[in-house]
Amino acid sequence: MTLEEFKESIENVQKCPTFLPLSLQSLWYEKKGNWDEAHTLLEDASDKDSAWVHAYLHRREGDFNNARYWYNRSGKTESKVSLDEEWDEIALQLITKVK
Repeated sequence: MTLEEFKESIENVQKCPTFLPLSLQSLWYEKKGNWDEAHTLLEDASDKDSAWVHAYLHRREGDFNNARYWYNRSGKTESKVSLDEEWDEIALQLITKVK
């Protein structure tokens, strides 16, 4: 899957592909406008990829202290780029891990 294919699925598909890892499913729902579902998917996840998406979600929400906590858990530095740029960066890196 490419980044463009992933974005097309968000535009053209009603239900998130369940074969995707939770971190990508979360990004999918967030871009679809469902922040709550995106966040719920990651509440019990403990891997670094999910922590990175979790950080992004809290940054999107405007909860910067919580975002910093999750950036720290992810091992990533706090993002300074636009939210859309960060979404693309995260999605692209996570997509490369999908086989």
